[in-house]
Amino acid sequence: MLDIFNRPHVDPSGLFLATSPWPMVAIVSSYLIFVLKGRKFMEKRKAFDLRSVLKVYNLIQILYNASLFVTVVSYLIVFRNYNLRCMRVVPLDHPHKNMDRMICYAYYVNKYIDMLDTVFIVLRKNNKQITLLHLVHHLYMPITGYFIIRLVGFGGHLLVTGVLNVFVHVIMYSYYYAAAQSSTKNKVIWWKPYITILQMVQFVLICGHSVWTLMQPKCDTSRPMIYAAFFMSIVMFSMFTNFYIHAYTLPEKTKAVKSD
Repeated sequence: MLDIFNRPHVDPSGLFLATSPWPMVAIVSSYLIFVLKGRKFMEKRKAFDLRSVLKVYNLIQILYNASLFVTVVSYLIVFRNYNLRCMRVVPLDHPHKNMDRMICYAYYVNKYIDMLDTVFIVLRKNNKQITLLHLVHHLYMPITGYFIIRLVGFGGHLLVTGVLNVFVHVIMYSYYYAAAQSSTKNKVIWWKPYITILQMVQFVLICGHSVWTLMQPKCDTSRPMIYAAFFMSIVMFSMFTNFYIHAYTLPEKTKAVKSD
């Protein structure tokens, strides 16, 4: 297993967080320690009022993810370096390889920025939001992102995963931004279940695209990358479905029984 770290990088870009594993390990470890110790630290303290901070943070996330979405879609349509049926990683000497690197690296870095969601939850003492789904999502993405970049390279099959994910994040952080405004909070609360449904649809599409790629007889794109996307989509779909049932379906049934 540790032999993975002795293998040369497929793309020796030298980019921070994408070269040595130790920055990734340090950030992920610090994240877990903060989750475990932060809640204990805040136990007898007053929750922080972070409404202004959250407005800025959510706005930055909207702009960041929207920019990535537009860039990826434009890149796929204009340059046509990829066939959706078989998205091989383009070679290192390809004239558009730097665009691949820029897009994928920006997406990868954003997975670390997303960890601030948990920091704000802990500081606001909204600990019920720190579910197994929440933790798995925020840990899985940077860890697998590092290994995919190291062993497979930038670009390829996971561009589809990325473009779907950033689109969902634009909608999700738009909801968070609107919900943070006291004047619009009650008007947008109805979005919440539909955002979860959108996330579930995202994973169905990722799974479907992975299966479709595997069915192509002459496709020699990285199998580990496809399997990673497939496995991630199955696990996340299952966890989001479970969350949806417990957060929205069961409470509605309970209300209906009580009203009867």
